Amino acid sequence: MSFRLRRFRSVLAAAAGALLLTLIASAAPLISAVYGAGPQDTFADDLDGYGMPYGIAGGVSTVHWFGLEPGLGRDLFIQVVYGLRTSLTVAGPAVLLATALGTVIGALAGFLGGWIDALLTWLTDVAIALPMLLCAIAVIRPLELAFYGPRDAVPGWFRVVMLIGLFAALGWTGVARLVRGQVRALREREFVTAAVALGARPGRVLGREVLPHLGPPITAGAALLLPTFTSAGAALSFLGLGVLEPTPDLGRTIQRSLGYLQTDPAYVIFPGLALVLLVFVFTVLGESVRRAFDPGSGR
Repeated sequence: MSFRLRRFRSVLAAAAGALLLTLIASAAPLISAVYGAGPQDTFADDLDGYGMPYGIAGGVSTVHWFGLEPGLGRDLFIQVVYGLRTSLTVAGPAVLLATALGTVIGALAGFLGGWIDALLTWLTDVAIALPMLLCAIAVIRPLELAFYGPRDAVPGWFRVVMLIGLFAALGWTGVARLVRGQVRALREREFVTAAVALGARPGRVLGREVLPHLGPPITAGAALLLPTFTSAGAALSFLGLGVLEPTPDLGRTIQRSLGYLQTDPAYVIFPGLALVLLVFVFTVLGESVRRAFDPGSGR
């Protein structure tokens, strides 16, 4: 397996980029302490009377590497670093939950077959037909109103938990289809039929004989989910339905920066590049892992 992974140089490059971005996001508090600015610190003295940063490119300097946010006066570099942290905080747990759910459903459908397979396959097809963003947009506010009144302030943690749950509930289908196909193939292998012939219970056969061979499809499916959830979270924040203030978020920062495209283009360039890089790196990593684990794929 390691030999196949080395054949794909894009895996190594994408893995290095993904690791770097993950380390930056994980070390956000340490970076903030060393850098000398927090996500909620403001630098009003570095703004002119119109709320625009002094200097070129939105106030880029040795003190403020990406400049300042117009009007707010917050350091844009720290906003981007914490925005990466927010994106991975939402997407990471959602990937784990979606992968676990898809693995269970796919394994049961592929191993048991019959009417259970038909029912779970139909459920998977229905879930695939549901557009993730539209469904999330449709249910976020009703879910919040079910727990909080129309005038109550919604806690930031509640929105994060809700986004994780929605992504997991709507994003498990790809993993389920991959796992189902692999389980159907493994069910006909000699070691499985031998275990069944020896009287092993279905649960033991599935857990001891089948599941240990599902690492490659599960890994590939999970790797492709992360950029999907990351971009979906940014899109919801752009629409005002993502992570709430004061938690930094790349999608919300990009939405706020659109009003300064002509006067301060750096305001949209830095968070935009960070989001594109995050999605691109994990997309390349996921696709490379999928190709590496697929014996029939080409270089």
